[in-house]
This record gives sequence, structure tokens and C-alpha cells, in this order.
Amino acid sequence: MNGLNDILSSISGFLWGWPMIILLLGTHLFLTARLRFPQRYIFKAIKISFRKDKGADGDVSQFGALATALAATIGTGNIVGVGTAIALGGPGAVFWCWLTGVFGIATKYGEGLLAIKYRVTDADGKMQGGPMYALERGLGQTWLGVLFAIFTALASFGIGSTVQANAISTMTTNVFGIDPVIIGGIVTILATMVIVGGVKNISKVCTALVPFMALLYIIGCIVILIMNSAYVWPALKLIVCSAFNPAAAGGGFLGASIMMAARYGIARGLFSNESGLGSAPIVAAAAKTKNPVRQALVSSTGTFWDTVIICAMTGIVIVSSILAYPDISFENGGVLTTMAFSKIPYVGSPLLAFGSLTFAFSTILGWSYYGERAMEYVASKTKLYKRLGSKPFINTYRAIFLITVFLGAVISLDLVWNLADIFNALMAIPNLLALLLLSGVIVKETKDYLWNGKIDKE
Repeated sequence: MNGLNDILSSISGFLWGWPMIILLLGTHLFLTARLRFPQRYIFKAIKISFRKDKGADGDVSQFGALATALAATIGTGNIVGVGTAIALGGPGAVFWCWLTGVFGIATKYGEGLLAIKYRVTDADGKMQGGPMYALERGLGQTWLGVLFAIFTALASFGIGSTVQANAISTMTTNVFGIDPVIIGGIVTILATMVIVGGVKNISKVCTALVPFMALLYIIGCIVILIMNSAYVWPALKLIVCSAFNPAAAGGGFLGASIMMAARYGIARGLFSNESGLGSAPIVAAAAKTKNPVRQALVSSTGTFWDTVIICAMTGIVIVSSILAYPDISFENGGVLTTMAFSKIPYVGSPLLAFGSLTFAFSTILGWSYYGERAMEYVASKTKLYKRLGSKPFINTYRAIFLITVFLGAVISLDLVWNLADIFNALMAIPNLLALLLLSGVIVKETKDYLWNGKIDKE
């Protein structure tokens, strides 16, 4: 098993190395330029996300779709992942992470637009969409759509269930000393109660949970920044300066380089906001919206909240804490974040624990929907699906997913982590292909509705 894990780790390292970084960041930059910097519409997009398009086709509200996507996106990577990027690439990694989020808004916009443009209504009257439908209906490449869906379903069992359940189990066991089997049982039961209700139930829970957990985490970050007020501006200067001159960071960061800061910062930004991964468009397709551009704008705010706000705040908190408390060890990403929050008397550590637990659980809910839709798409291409319908396949997927949730809480996951990373990368490749080849469609729809001032038209 160790030998297999080493092989998978090498494959994962290659897939998430410079080739993938260049492909993803290149797509971000290409769409940003071709769509005339759609980031300038971010505040209009935020305003639209809180509105309801009454009478529009769809299964959930625009905000419900956004909340579900954020539930799957905002996870432990936003907390521990940023610390890991700083530990490996120095404070400058925060700048590159933030910059990736800014440009990633364009890609998330494009994904959301194609999700609505090519979505379909199934036999049960539910909306189905995502990169697999864009690949099939937009490019005529059904086989690529099937591949994307297979990779998505497999990834859901890794990053979507076992990895998140393990994060919950590890934290509760370390903090409260509770048996992992008990934690696994509780998490599985809670997840079952939500997932069996389908997308509408998942959306309701995420709509209530995501704003609350994000707000609570942001408040914790603000408290730390107030405590570190004398070091916030120096931290900001250090982040920017060390992005281009790592020697400016000094101390234990002297071994960092511009390439290391850029690599780990960009990789963390890309991985945390999932822009280009192709997951968020699956739930965006279920939104009640008047036209593709409205939901595209709403979807783009996900990257704004995830990376431009939450990841950036985490980075500033960590760097300012390193300056304020020289005793903080910055050799381990998880330790960095934990020690920064521990500086808040009495409530800091519990606040971080609560944030990590809720982020991980919400990721389970969001990814369960992604995997379910992906599995149903693959099944729909078989003769058995035409005879039995969707329910047997959906129920089978849910049962397997919930079993992996329980298993994730009680087993070691090095192998699963590497498999999940590989499947995530394999998801991104066909999705990015669809975005680049269908960029003309994205531009046309944007021109018709947004540039021509018809954003409220159907």
C-alpha cells in the first residue's frame, strides 16, 4: 500500500503541478480578457444573488444554488490550506492566492453561464446541467461528458465524503476525546437526514448554514486583526513585497523563492475556490433564473467570497500573527492557523474547531449533490436507466456515499487524499476544454444580456 500511495502521490503532484496551474490560470486570464474584465460587475452580482427571479424555471433559488456551491467549496482548505501555502511558499503565497481568486471570478462566471445555457429538464421535471451537458450539447462530445461525470462521482467519494468525515473525526477526537466510530455514526445520520431530501433540502440547509458559519469565522478573523492591529499594515506590506522578493520575509522564510510563493499560492487559490474544476456549475444549473447571465454573475460571487475574502483574511491573520507572536511556529500549515486563533482568549480554539467542523460537514452536503447528478448522467446513457428510471441509481449512489462518510471517520486517508486530488484534476481538464472552446458562446450571451443592458430580460 505504501508503494501504491507513493505512485499516486507522484501522479497527483504532476497533475497539480505547473501544467495544471498554467492551464487553469491561463483560462482565468483568457476569459478575463475576452469578457472585458467581468470582475467589475461583482457588486451587481452580489445584489442579484439576494433576489428571487419569480416565475423562472429551476429547482432552487439563485442564492440557494450559490449557498450549496459555497458549502462544497468553503472547507478546511480555506483554513489549513492557506497556512500550508504560507509555510511552504512564504507570506507572498497569500498575494498569489488572492490574485488567483480575482481572475478566477471570470472562469466561475463562464461555468455558471454554460450550466444554464445547456441545462435540460429530466423526466421528473428536475433541472440537470453542468460541464457534462456543455460537453455533450455544446461540443457534441458525449464521451467527454461521460468521463467528466465519472471523475466527478469518484471524486465525491474522496474529497466530498471520506476526507471531510475524517477531518471532522480527527478534530473532535483530538479536542473532545470522542470515539471516531461514534463521530462517524453521528455525521452519517445527520448527512442522511439532509441528503435524502434532494437538492431542495440540501439547498435549504446550506442557505441557513453557510452564511452563519462564514460570518462567525470572519468575525473571529476580525477579532484577531484588531488584536494584531499594529501588525496588520506591516503584514500587508510583507505579503506584497515577499510575493516578488521572498528575502523580504526574512527568518525561516529565507529558503522560499518567487516560484515557490507563486506555485503554492496559485495552487491553493485554484484548489480552494474550484474555479475551472467544473463542480459548482452542476448546482448552478438547478437555479431559478431569467437568463444564463444572471446566474453566471451569481456563480461568480462564489469565488469572490471564498478566495478574495475568506482565504485573504485567513492569510492576513496568519502573517500578522507571525509578526505579533514570534513564538508561533510556521513550519506546519495546520499549526499556523491553530496557534493564530488560540491567541483569542477562551473562545479562539473552540471557534476554529466549530468553523472547521461546519465547513467540513457542509462540503459533504454540497459534494453529495455533485456526485449524485454525475452518477445519474452516466447511468442515463445505459439501457437499464431507460427501463428502471433514475431512482434506483440515485438511491444506490446515496447509500455508497453515506457508507464512505462513515468509513472516512474511522480509517486512515493518505491513499484517499491522493486519489481525490487525481480525480479533481481529471475533472478540470474536460471542463476547461469546454470553457475555452465555447468561449464564443459565453461572449455572445454576455453581450446580449449584460453589455446591452438586458440583464432583467428572459
